[in-house]
Amino acid sequence: MTEPKAFQDIAENLSFLDDWEDRLNYVIELGQALPSMPEDDKTDDNKVKGCVSNVWLVSKTDRSGPTPSMSFRGQSDAIITKGLVAILLALYSDRPAAEIAETDAIEWFKKVGLSEHLGMQRSNGLVAMVNRIRTEAKALS
Repeated sequence: MTEPKAFQDIAENLSFLDDWEDRLNYVIELGQALPSMPEDDKTDDNKVKGCVSNVWLVSKTDRSGPTPSMSFRGQSDAIITKGLVAILLALYSDRPAAEIAETDAIEWFKKVGLSEHLGMQRSNGLVAMVNRIRTEAKALS
């Protein structure tokens, strides 16, 4: 299973950044580049439970192909968390639901050295976001 190009680009860019502060600034930049989310989408149903900051995720299912695929939009009111949302959207969007259900973003965050610096609350929020996305995908696959 190949990771999406946008996600590969993020991984490559992170590999060039040795300093944690540079990586953090890059994550923040990714979040700043996220499109804004309409206020109508910032509902309790779209809010991710288990995040200290406010995080909203909206999924869209495309059933036009042989298997359902999904895309996601997201937003957060916290700058670092917003960057984490951007990374997850790059990894999970526009992929078959079965692939999304099998893809563990937490392992990737560990592999590139991001998870060790997130702290307990952000790590818990990241797990909550990943679980939400993968659960929705599993329901379709």
